[in-house]
Amino acid sequence: MNDKFYALPREKQKRIINAGFSVFAKNTYKKSPVNEIALEAGISKSLLFFYFRNKKELYLFLLRTVEEITNKALKESGAYEGEDIFDIMYKGLMTKARLMKAYPDMSRFSLKAYYEKDPDLSREIRKIVSPYTRIETYKALPPMDPKKFKDGIDLNMMYRDIFLASEGFFWKIEQGDNFNEDEFVSEYKKLIDFWKSVYLKEEGWKCT
Repeated sequence: MNDKFYALPREKQKRIINAGFSVFAKNTYKKSPVNEIALEAGISKSLLFFYFRNKKELYLFLLRTVEEITNKALKESGAYEGEDIFDIMYKGLMTKARLMKAYPDMSRFSLKAYYEKDPDLSREIRKIVSPYTRIETYKALPPMDPKKFKDGIDLNMMYRDIFLASEGFFWKIEQGDNFNEDEFVSEYKKLIDFWKSVYLKEEGWKCT
């Protein structure tokens, strides 16, 4: 349960988590030095091992933390609730922006973990990520009113197209070194407005 870690002030917890995300996102598990994580977190290596028994425990803790942080943020934002797909996208956008600002390397770490091949870790990683890899998210079509969309639109194909384009957009943004929240939000809002103009009967709808 990492009780010693959770007894720390929230800011210190976040510093250690971000240091772990940062170092593990740059290297394979084996080539990620724990002393570099400790240095980036501003603590000693021995103190880091006081909170986590070993490197493997820290790594798996971070991977589970990605899930916890993301699910909590989505729940609190109300993202993926309602029947307006573009409102859902906007809520998801704002949630993503806040997460990227608070945890700059979290997405890159989770992607790196997905492809991690270390034999000491692979089984545990699969247990954590398998519930998500079995689901093709773009097929989970949210409830939508067909009357709001232009005639002849295949809503399943539309949603698939938007989902995959969004994944590509987020991936590109995450490859940069300097995340700008305002620029990120502005650019994605332009995409949302474009999709509205393409798919909706009403023209000129703008995100607020």
